[in-house]
Amino acid sequence: MAKKVLSLPFLHLPLPLLLLLFFFASGGILKLANGQEMKTWCVAKPSSSEAELAANIDFACNQIQNCNIIQEGGPCYYPNTAINHASVVMNLYYQLNGRNNWNCDFRASGLTTQSDPSYGGCQYA
Repeated sequence: MAKKVLSLPFLHLPLPLLLLLFFFASGGILKLANGQEMKTWCVAKPSSSEAELAANIDFACNQIQNCNIIQEGGPCYYPNTAINHASVVMNLYYQLNGRNNWNCDFRASGLTTQSDPSYGGCQYA
């Protein structure tokens, strides 16, 4: 009787590529060798149009139910720009939904970063 052999075609790939594939498959949470998680944030792409940013703000605010953070008097109101406000609420949505890469897509107008975008009194989650 012939034995069935399990084929793992991806094992021939170089280690950096395997790690990159794992990172994307794991939802953007990368564990370091010492067990620490590398945190990621979601921000708007600088090339996003004003219409895309407005749509992202509307979508994220409808989903997270509270956008006081970017309203006048909120800690992330300044600078009062669409890209700043969109980045703040896009990140809130991304964090609340598990930091999966697909939660930062926003029709290809979002990107993830490993650099904390917090500034002044505006602390990104």
